[in-house]
Amino acid sequence: MVQGCTSDAGKTTLVAALCRILKRRGFNVAPFKPQNMALNSAVTFDGGEIGRAQALQALAAGLPPRIDFNPVLLKPSSDQRAQVIIHGKAVDTLNARDYHDYKRVAMGAVMASWQRLTAEFDCVLVEGAGSPAEINLRDRDIANMGFAEAADIPVILVADIDRGGVFAHLVGTLDLLSASEQARIKGFVINRFRGDIGLLESGLDWLEQRTGKPVLGVLPYLHGLMLDAEDAVATEVIAKTATRLKAVAVVYPRCSNHNDLDPLRLHPEVDFQWVGPGQAIPPCDLIVLPGSKAVQADLHWLREQGHEVAIQRHLRYGGKLVGLCGGFQMLGRQLHDPLGLEGAPGSQAGLGLLDCETTLEPEKQLRNVTGNLQLPGAPVVTGYEIHMGATRGAALQRAAVVFADGRSDGARSADDRILASYCHGLFDHPDALGGLLAWAGMTSPLTTDFALRRESDIERLADATEAALDWKVLDRLIGDAA
Repeated sequence: MVQGCTSDAGKTTLVAALCRILKRRGFNVAPFKPQNMALNSAVTFDGGEIGRAQALQALAAGLPPRIDFNPVLLKPSSDQRAQVIIHGKAVDTLNARDYHDYKRVAMGAVMASWQRLTAEFDCVLVEGAGSPAEINLRDRDIANMGFAEAADIPVILVADIDRGGVFAHLVGTLDLLSASEQARIKGFVINRFRGDIGLLESGLDWLEQRTGKPVLGVLPYLHGLMLDAEDAVATEVIAKTATRLKAVAVVYPRCSNHNDLDPLRLHPEVDFQWVGPGQAIPPCDLIVLPGSKAVQADLHWLREQGHEVAIQRHLRYGGKLVGLCGGFQMLGRQLHDPLGLEGAPGSQAGLGLLDCETTLEPEKQLRNVTGNLQLPGAPVVTGYEIHMGATRGAALQRAAVVFADGRSDGARSADDRILASYCHGLFDHPDALGGLLAWAGMTSPLTTDFALRRESDIERLADATEAALDWKVLDRLIGDAA
């Protein structure tokens, strides 16, 4: 099990790297995260929903995503409440205190998945969540040491040196664990190091003497590594020299599946910008409204930021607008949430840019999809649907996508300036990305393959990780597990 001193310490990428390394060595290996809290998710081959990070790790292991890789997923709908997904299906929306009581049930789901995976695979690589030193959450913990103790497995502790204070993170985390938990930690990994390793060695020697635990490796800072973010919005600046189209995406408080925009961010000819709180939408060719876990609340926030006026101005001047999932729902005349699934029950006026209305319903739609964009050349689309809304209205007569099963999806405005879809991953396929860029105004866009870039970065990550780790210790731990 890989646990971290903090969130974003490197747990996800270390597990992904180990999955690829062991796959290359011939192991039948699988990823596992008992509990994840994230608004980026993926649809599994068996029709459930898991965290996006576990879908990435499954790809690294050469496997299709499945619900057992992440049996408990929490999707926050506010600062106090989250939708609880067990074995791929939403079961309830709970506040933090009620979920703490629910953990006994959730632990049963976690252990059932663990038993199935360990019966099938040579080795299962587990990712913790947050930090094991959150002592206020130790009671009934299912995400870190609570699971490690129940499953009786060894632990590696990773810390991010780029944040600063790496020795305090490691020693402090270790000191806050119980004696049995401390004994489970078999070594440390330091992540994102850049500089002269010789200047770090005295600190590594001190750490090993102070704790009695070995440093298993110092992983380099890999510039330009582009992998699916677990939850945080990827804001790394990408140097580009010859952009031909300006694209902007709005980041609302409950923005979900914002990795949908990664192909735009990475395209060498697209000047891409996230617009967050307090920022104005600049002049651009394309605005994207991404998904949302709390559509009415995020629409209210969008209006408070002044973005509704900016979007209307953008369209008047001939700009293009894409709405994805929750962003699609915002574009209609009305949003209805009669059951209070994402907040207080009620209705709210949408942006009124498409002649349709959306009603939230308790049954979540989950499916992987393929089809064709209803644009010149009928570009191929691959992606997935995750939504609780049913959208109806005249706007849907001009569909954005026709899926391989014959279903129509989304809408296109009569003036061809607005395209809306429930399909996450709308930009992923090279054909779809090229078709949408051409629709937005770029002539003969450069063909780029986001999936190929992801695969290349997984290999690069695995190579760097394999070179940096102490395999004398790791081979023994993996051999014992296998």
